[in-house]
Amino acid sequence: MDGTNPSRDLGESAYARIRAAIREGSLAPGERLTETDLAARFGVSRTPVRQAIARLEAEGLLTHESRRGLTVTRPDHQQVVELYVMREVLEGAAARLAAQHASETEIAAMAEIVAQEPAAYGDARALAEVNQRLHGLLYLAAHNRYLLRSLEQLAATMALLPTLLTRGGRAEQAHAEHRAIIEAIVARDGDAAEAAARAHARAAQKHRLAWMVRTLGVPLAVPGGDA
Repeated sequence: MDGTNPSRDLGESAYARIRAAIREGSLAPGERLTETDLAARFGVSRTPVRQAIARLEAEGLLTHESRRGLTVTRPDHQQVVELYVMREVLEGAAARLAAQHASETEIAAMAEIVAQEPAAYGDARALAEVNQRLHGLLYLAAHNRYLLRSLEQLAATMALLPTLLTRGGRAEQAHAEHRAIIEAIVARDGDAAEAAARAHARAAQKHRLAWMVRTLGVPLAVPGGDA
């Protein structure tokens, strides 16, 4: 006996593949899913798909809606606010730790990625890829496995939100913010690195919420309520 569990291995594989499809956008927020469709799509039986769905629901990436059944989660206003609060905390910590622990090679690689951003202006897919590489390397450069685990989960949930980097001059703003983070890490200034990362997360949240108000609207004020 080699101690392997084929059912568990298949469930783990199905989980990873469905999660990647959500992250990459091929399974879009609000999209209705069924066990049968997912099993056919990924070429596995329904049992590992069922195992994967249970994990993804627990992580908040899949949701059961009352009339539509299983769907890819579409974050509402409060969820978006909560996500960005956690992003500010976790990425601030990652930047501080990167300033303390990142190798010179990691710092040079991050600086190179930031330098590539202007060439991708106007291309949403390219910008998103560059942005993911930069943030992913920042997470690794913190050299803290427990923080990395939390950041990976956060990144998976953030992937439910469409990229806004090509809207309203956000790409140029984000580039300047990324440069500030890298400059602080290069200087090995943990305080400045954390402050820059937190400012970047707050700016991203402000841009996201403004977009949501423009596209989704806001609830009407309660008549007679306080201003």
